[in-house]
Parts: sequence; structure tokens; C-alpha cells
Amino acid sequence: MAVQIKKRLLTLEEYERMIEAGVFHEDERMELIRGEIAEMAPIGLRHAACVTRLTTLLVRKAGDNAIVWPQNPFGIPPSQSQPQPDVSLLRWRDDYYAARRPVPEDVLLVVEVADTTLKYDRGVKGPLYAQAGIPEYWIVNLQDDVIEVYTGPSGDVYTQTRKAKPAETLALPIDLGAIEVSDILG
Repeated sequence: MAVQIKKRLLTLEEYERMIEAGVFHEDERMELIRGEIAEMAPIGLRHAACVTRLTTLLVRKAGDNAIVWPQNPFGIPPSQSQPQPDVSLLRWRDDYYAARRPVPEDVLLVVEVADTTLKYDRGVKGPLYAQAGIPEYWIVNLQDDVIEVYTGPSGDVYTQTRKAKPAETLALPIDLGAIEVSDILG
């Protein structure tokens, strides 16, 4: 007789209570994706430098018009997810989201920097962000030195995609200007 193993998925609220209760070590890198705790890949030197460059560029462009949210989570309640992208650009709030965690309606842009996680960022994170209605998603593809730009979320896909190369620029949301791809890639 075969035994059926049933997974017990976490809700977003349960996961947040576990974090508040100190269940996880503060240095553990994880995120909640569709009710499952996913361990995140270690950060390599090129990845870290790219996230730092991008954060610096976005802070300069955003000023007091948006909040740059580097390597911080936001909640996607319907999917029981709390991803922790490399950088997010959020709508401005005077409290810097101290009163409540950002949700998809607050997110203008999500960026994942991918050297070893390209397949995961395309196949798991992309559909999650599209389904949540995140208007724009970038994958900084360090393997191919391009930035994959995804827009037009519909269901669990983005209807428009393009690859931006080092000689190109990328327009930022809400008229924040543009960023040179080569400045992001280094």
C-alpha cells in the first residue's frame, strides 16, 4: 500500500510569525515562495557588486519620488509568498514601509541579479511576479551580460520581453529617467 505524503504549506502570516519569533537565524537567506520556504543561493562577489551599483544608481534617480528597497522582502498574500528580490523600487511612503510590509500594489519594479539562479528567476520568480501584477521585472543576467526586461503582466506571464545590451539605456518607472545598462553591469 502506497503512502501519500502531503505537504504542509505555510501561510504568509505563519511565516512572518516564525520570523518574529526568531525561529530562523538572522543570517539565513530564505524566502517564502507559494507556501514553501526556499533557501536562497549564496551571494558571489560579482552579484554583490552589481546589486550595490544598481542600488546606488536607483537611489540617485529616485530621490524623494520612490523608495529603493534592496534585498528586502515584500508580501504577495494570495500566493502565500514573500520573495526577497535583489532590488525593488516602491511607491513613496513617508514611513518607509515601517507600519506594514509592501505588497504588489506598492511595487513599481523588481530586479533579480542572476549568475547561478537564472533558471529559477525566469521559471519561478517571473511567473510569481507576473501573477502578482508587478508591472516591470528585470533580470540582470550576468551570464550573458544583458538585462532581460519583462513588462505587461497577464496571468502568470509577461507579454512583452526584451534583452537590453550594454550600449542601451533602460527607462525607469514614473518618469525617474533612465539608466545605462553598462552602468548596471559594470
